[in-house]
Amino acid sequence: MVDFSAIVQNQRAFFATGQTKDLGFRVKCLEELKGWIRHHDKDILAALKTDLNKPPFESYATEVGVILDELRFTLNRLHRWNHPKLVLTNLKNFPSFGRKYPEPYGIALIMSPWNYPFMLTVAPLIAAIAAGNCAIVKPSAYSPATSCLLARLCEEVFETNHVKVVEGGRQENAALLNERYDIILFTGSTTVGRTVMQAASQHLTPVILELGGKSPCIVDETANLKLAAKRIVWGKFINAGQTCVAPDYVLAHTSVKTKLLDEMAAAIKALYSEDPCHNPDYPKIINEKHFHRLLGLLAKEKPFCGGGSNPASLQIEPTLLDAVTWDAPVMQEEIFGPLLPVLTYTTRDEAAQAINTRPKPLAMYHFTTSQEAQRYFLRHVSFGGGCINDTIVHLSTPRLPFGGVGDSGMGHYHGKAGFDTFTHTKSVLHKSKSLDVPLRYPPYTDLRLKLLKRL
Repeated sequence: MVDFSAIVQNQRAFFATGQTKDLGFRVKCLEELKGWIRHHDKDILAALKTDLNKPPFESYATEVGVILDELRFTLNRLHRWNHPKLVLTNLKNFPSFGRKYPEPYGIALIMSPWNYPFMLTVAPLIAAIAAGNCAIVKPSAYSPATSCLLARLCEEVFETNHVKVVEGGRQENAALLNERYDIILFTGSTTVGRTVMQAASQHLTPVILELGGKSPCIVDETANLKLAAKRIVWGKFINAGQTCVAPDYVLAHTSVKTKLLDEMAAAIKALYSEDPCHNPDYPKIINEKHFHRLLGLLAKEKPFCGGGSNPASLQIEPTLLDAVTWDAPVMQEEIFGPLLPVLTYTTRDEAAQAINTRPKPLAMYHFTTSQEAQRYFLRHVSFGGGCINDTIVHLSTPRLPFGGVGDSGMGHYHGKAGFDTFTHTKSVLHKSKSLDVPLRYPPYTDLRLKLLKRL
């Protein structure tokens, strides 16, 4: 077993030198990271193909390209983010001014998942480095090819005592969580998120939890159904449905449900062929455990289309499920696979109540041409983030913070939100020596109290 205490101690010693606080050092690290990714993009795509059977286009669009955008955005703005911010003060402190000084927390633990193993590891790492932290990175053992590549990346780009990748499974996860860090970012299931938070509480360590949940996709009676169907199918079945912000179920207005099902079935055929389970560009389920879990959910439902599987390749066809009830097994957990239940609603109040009686979702999507309907659901439903008339692409812009709410997570990152997440803001009041108002000093009198109330 790796000596995790020694790794943390070595990083604390490195952090104490102040090297990571130097803006030039951070910029150099991020530039070198960008150069490594550009030079080794084929290696990254190959690792993702091995782990998840992702086609190169999908891997570049959803993982490599997103990271390069994040790096460019951060490098172009880091100097401004890192500069102390001047703030005005109140009359009681006249004459004075305030400044907010950003400083790194120290040692960050980043625990990433297997479904987007490159993007969901490197994106928070960019934020941690930009803010001036050291980082211990723990990729998922379920995506071993990408985990190995990430270890190689960090070894070749960073000093070991600055960024260190720890590979392994549950035993390593548990041992890592016994150590004290200054901040932890975990991406994964709600169940494991609770374990991480419990471990962090022993040291009062702040945590950012990026979890999941059953993200709804509302399609109302005014929607462009052909466009909605194509975008829902794309967002749901990319990476074989193994996306934390994928639409987990569709909530269609009763007047459009039948037409929407037909349009989605046609879109599946157009995007994934007549035989997706023998399509070399259709991703696979990560392992047999999850493959059989999904088949267990599927066995209890009647598919509208799809439903086939290939045990040899661990592929499951993009599947639409009709006549699903709210108490069905497939509606009791995050699906995290290529099964899409379609339910109905008749009124906006009914739809909002159905969503709000369940844990707050990580994402929500709404297909509509009605501004009034948009305003209604944005006002009445709580969720992490989402799209109007599209799915999942809100993650692709570093200007929009990404994060959950309630059971779907806490905290944000991406762009400046990531820098802020890994930064402690030190607030300092700078007081003038030229004037010292005697009002605040004893002895206190009734006249001084009256003056204080007026101030």
